[in-house]
Amino acid sequence: MKRTAVVSKELCVSCGACAKVCPRGAIAVYKGMYARVAKEKCIGCGLCARTCPASVITVVTADE
Repeated sequence: MKRTAVVSKELCVSCGACAKVCPRGAIAVYKGMYARVAKEKCIGCGLCARTCPASVITVVTADE
């Protein structure tokens, strides 16, 4: 099963901490508003979720 990160964009503070720790470069802050995950790059490691100061990232099982 593939796992992927999901960001609650309504609650994201767009600090970019998640993007800095992502080993695959799968996260970017979109137009300074919220973080977006490139699901095809995400390996579901959870570093972003553990780093997020607002606790708005979860790692879930992805629908394939």
